[in-house]
Amino acid sequence: MKKWLAICLLALLALPGIAEEETMRVTVGEKSYTAVLADNETARAFAALLPMTLDMTELNGNEKYHYLMGPLPAEPQAVRAIETGDILLFGDDCVVVFYDSFTTPYSYTRIGKITDPQGLREALGEGTAAVAFALP
Repeated sequence: MKKWLAICLLALLALPGIAEEETMRVTVGEKSYTAVLADNETARAFAALLPMTLDMTELNGNEKYHYLMGPLPAEPQAVRAIETGDILLFGDDCVVVFYDSFTTPYSYTRIGKITDPQGLREALGEGTAAVAFALP
């Protein structure tokens, strides 16, 4: 019976979406956040670049962005709704951190999502912000 239970548990862990979530640390100034990485090639390629700090530029009063030195694998999809804390890839080389929720017609590839984005807008402030990304 124990052997059967162990086999079932291992089978469940092998199913997509059941395995432990990968996380990264996102730090802005003195404020630190936990983000869950998406389960895709883009997020894995982004994680392989970590740790890194990006000088992110303000755009539209709801996001900060930074163009990487080279492309990441991308599979853009119409997301329709952006949520505060989303970390997305625009095109194949532009990392975007959103600090406000809104609807959009644009397509993005998911990198991750900050699990508790409380205070993110204030931490990012106005203008350019240095945002550090690291694996735990």
